[in-house]
Amino acid sequence: MQRSFTLISSAAATAATAAAVLLSACASAPTRFYTLADAAAPTAAAAVSTPTGQTFIEVAPVSVPERLARPQIVVRTDATRVDILEQDRWSAPFNNELRDALASGVANRLGAVDVTRGGRPNNQPVYRVVVELRQLDAVKGGKVDATFGWTITRSDNSSSAVCRLSVVEPAAGLGVDGVVQGMQRAVGNAADAIAADVAALRSGKTGVCSR
Repeated sequence: MQRSFTLISSAAATAATAAAVLLSACASAPTRFYTLADAAAPTAAAAVSTPTGQTFIEVAPVSVPERLARPQIVVRTDATRVDILEQDRWSAPFNNELRDALASGVANRLGAVDVTRGGRPNNQPVYRVVVELRQLDAVKGGKVDATFGWTITRSDNSSSAVCRLSVVEPAAGLGVDGVVQGMQRAVGNAADAIAADVAALRSGKTGVCSR
């Protein structure tokens, strides 16, 4: 009986040690932080031509699917499952990260001033942009598939446009970096389209959002 008790205790101790090592390894795994901001995005040289004069934009908080409204990066693994990556996170909750990336992207492309957090001019029109991320699926080593919808409203005459964009970008490699780069390109495409729509609305053009 004593020998049997000793063997069981030894096995239990081994299992406990292995579990402790595993927990220690998980606890010590570094957390990596990512951003949607694209360092290569156009700057105030303005990729979109605008009339003479300053443009002011206001980008509202972005609505995203509930499963994505978290700091962790979420990837799809198959038709029924997604993974929430605890060690791979955005530098802010995803909806905030997306709003900031779109606001800075549109402002850079237009050479515009983002007055979202204050400094709204009294005698200048402001283009208010409300964006909804309707769908986003990202697959490691596959693709990023996203659909955006937005409205743009001009403050001084209430002219507006209602627009949407679906975009697919490759997610190269099998790691998270490829997914993030694909998301950056998708957001960049949305910023291009929103900036073009603001410029068209400012110019008084009709048929905005014909895509």
